[in-house]
Amino acid sequence: MFIFASRKKLEKYLDEMTKADIVTKISEKLGIEKGDVQATVESFMEEVKTSLENGDNVYLRGFGSFIIKTRAEKTGRNISKNTTIKIPAHNIPAFKPAKVFVEGVKTNVQVK
Repeated sequence: MFIFASRKKLEKYLDEMTKADIVTKISEKLGIEKGDVQATVESFMEEVKTSLENGDNVYLRGFGSFIIKTRAEKTGRNISKNTTIKIPAHNIPAFKPAKVFVEGVKTNVQVK
């Protein structure tokens, strides 16, 4: 049983979905053992991660794209030492949802 200090924290917890929740839903929907579904989900995530680490984007039509974005070099501040530092250019993984996905969220999810 969870005890939350505020209703807002409780609502946040109820709005989240974990990997375990996804595995359970797929298992129930398809009638496949949870262990098999978990292995499939883990394998999918590993393939996406490996592809991005190798410099390849992953495109899933109707869902979205896992892409590599390049961040430009910039100047930052170390507040504790009051000095400026150079942050070198670097790549980060990103997800870009498909237009159909974005429209579905816009029409089906209420603004909080």
